[in-house]
Amino acid sequence: MKNKLILFLAVFSLTIGYTQKKTPKKAPIAPKDVFIKDLMSKMTLEEKLGQLNLPTSGDITTGQAKSANIAKKIGEGKVGGLFNIKSVAKIRDVQKVAMEKGRLKIPLIFGMDVIHGYETTFPIPLGLSSSWDMPMIEKTARVAAIEATADGINWTFSPMVDICKDPRWGRIAEGGGEDAYLGSQISKAMVNGYQNGNLKNTTSMMACVKHFALYGASEAGRDYNTVDMSKIRMYNEYLPPYKAAVDAGVGSVMASFNEIDGVPATGNKWLLTDLLRTDWGFKGFVVTDYTGILEMIDHGVGDMQTSSAMALNAGVDMDMVTDGILSTTEKSLKEGKVSMETIDKAVYRMLEAKYDLGLFENPYKNCDENRAKTEIFTTENRTFARKVAAESMVLLKNDNQILPLKKSGTIAVIGPLAHTSENMGGTWSVATKQDKSKSFLDGLKVVAGDKAKIVYAKGSNLDYDAEFEARGTMFGKEIKRDLRSKEEMIKEALETSKNADVILAVLGEGAEMSGESSSRTNLEIPQSQKDLLAELLKTGKPVVLVLFTGRPLVLVDENATIPAILNVWFPGSEAGLAISDVLFGDVVPSGKLTATWPRSVGQIPIYYSHKNTGRPLGNEEGKFEKFKSNYIDERIEPLYPFGYGLSYTKFDYSKVKISSNKMAKNDKITVSVDIKNTGNYDGKEVVQLYTRDLVGSVTRPVKELKGFQKVEIKKGETKTVSFTITEEDLKFYNQNLEFIAEPGTFEVFIGANSDTKNKEAFELVK
Repeated sequence: MKNKLILFLAVFSLTIGYTQKKTPKKAPIAPKDVFIKDLMSKMTLEEKLGQLNLPTSGDITTGQAKSANIAKKIGEGKVGGLFNIKSVAKIRDVQKVAMEKGRLKIPLIFGMDVIHGYETTFPIPLGLSSSWDMPMIEKTARVAAIEATADGINWTFSPMVDICKDPRWGRIAEGGGEDAYLGSQISKAMVNGYQNGNLKNTTSMMACVKHFALYGASEAGRDYNTVDMSKIRMYNEYLPPYKAAVDAGVGSVMASFNEIDGVPATGNKWLLTDLLRTDWGFKGFVVTDYTGILEMIDHGVGDMQTSSAMALNAGVDMDMVTDGILSTTEKSLKEGKVSMETIDKAVYRMLEAKYDLGLFENPYKNCDENRAKTEIFTTENRTFARKVAAESMVLLKNDNQILPLKKSGTIAVIGPLAHTSENMGGTWSVATKQDKSKSFLDGLKVVAGDKAKIVYAKGSNLDYDAEFEARGTMFGKEIKRDLRSKEEMIKEALETSKNADVILAVLGEGAEMSGESSSRTNLEIPQSQKDLLAELLKTGKPVVLVLFTGRPLVLVDENATIPAILNVWFPGSEAGLAISDVLFGDVVPSGKLTATWPRSVGQIPIYYSHKNTGRPLGNEEGKFEKFKSNYIDERIEPLYPFGYGLSYTKFDYSKVKISSNKMAKNDKITVSVDIKNTGNYDGKEVVQLYTRDLVGSVTRPVKELKGFQKVEIKKGETKTVSFTITEEDLKFYNQNLEFIAEPGTFEVFIGANSDTKNKEAFELVK
């Protein structure tokens, strides 16, 4: 008995010692609803309003979080999150203030404009969309989320899914183009890439679809301007990409700057509550855009208190920068202009977002120094960025197969955008390592190696007007201005090109000539560059235009005179390498335009899915006919249609084949084409399916994109590409905003772009 007691005490002693050395387990977080309601029961009104307040990071620098002005507010519970702050060190410092000084230890959420990549930067979104490759686009968002979360960020103000049919609007660069169907596929892919199915994962970040809604339809293409359109147009042409994001489970929505039906979106209850929450079932939170509440004053709805109450009552949950909700809502509550129930709903949604992100379990979940050192701007990510950039480029013209270039002889590189790494990321590249981006000239030298001689001259400034040039190269993207005369610069360019076998004219927009607050009325290449180009053409040497742009441009002159044009957008971190891959044929171009390119600014807005008038011009291109819908001084068709893009190889399409000429409701038909690669290169083709509803209770577009496939076809190979059409594909919103398909005759087109005439017909029967 004595021995058994000694043995028991020994085991007990060892067990106690082992238990004491183990890290104590953290108490599990209660179920979400219980946890949040319990936390809210302890909050003061001021602390509740603090959760709805989103200031910018302002003066916070590493190691100074506790002494920064914003720190006092955080400690008092007056801040729900911060944005425009990056790095694990800074974010950990700030989060510590909330967790150590805050009475209720409520973590902050950290947001940033991670728009098309983080430090590894991909092409601008309009360029990305031109790849028509949804798995690849989703992966770009996944890579961006991995890098950003490794640097402490857990919320991105992306994707921007505004449909735009007016390229004067600079923010067309930030979206997926003009089409609602394609835009919806991109929207879903981006949300899935960022959020990755589970926000608690350390590599997942909350997406924020923007700008809700209709921002891309601003009058005159002028940023922040009025929007006015019918609801039937809204539902059919502009709202689908936002809804696609909601259906994909997006965690947050950003209100737009414009008004809708005479009411600013930030204070529009029909938009933010009736449509978004009641009709669409959105469960996340709504944040204003930068100073959105303050700007309602200039819209003419009232003072700061009135605007803040209006926004809260409309369904806004978080106030970016303004401080209006924080500073005026207590007064509005006392005056009965806002209810406690409304405040509590907004607070609940903000706390729910933090719960879903796992921040209550681990406020520092994105503050791992090891991840920050090993998962950002990696060789693997940069290799992927190079591939993505090449897949996004669009070959607009290639007479006499000038491209691809040979890696031999002498290549003259001329132009103000040839050697400016700072401009390669384009607009909204806030985290880009600009100094590590590959300029076009540097990339060309790497890819050509010692097989070709590369010579370079700047040739011209970006524009004759120094002030305009400065506006187009802001935010650290300046191009050092050459103070020599136009004549001296052109003379140097011609001398440099004298012994060249081919001239690469590297021209177009500066990185900030498109983007937010970069609306333009003249969409041509700046005159300084047009003058340079004209002189290069006079040499009689083959000239290739390597075009940088963030929007569709007017290229009538260039299309008429230059034998080859490669539109490279702004390709991102690996720009120089990716452009060179395409020019030399290491990658065969496969990008297709996702926005129509006009012949003249006077044609704008111009888009493929237009309605017919009662006096359509007909099918003869370039013809003028009096008393028909056309111009007396310009053709009505675009320079390059939606979906257009060439390849180094050639794809021949068979006639459309259809499984049946009749389709019952709840049934389906199959349509297909055979595509043969008759050229000399393996290549990829974006095969596009369009439909037309010939007779409807409301007028219908002449074509609507309803499907696409990007297929790889080897030279000499024939592939059959098939699509399935169901009743769902034929639905639209009628005058009563009912989503229906009406029986009748439909045409179905399959081709290489929206201008295809390759069609068959079928009937949807009752």
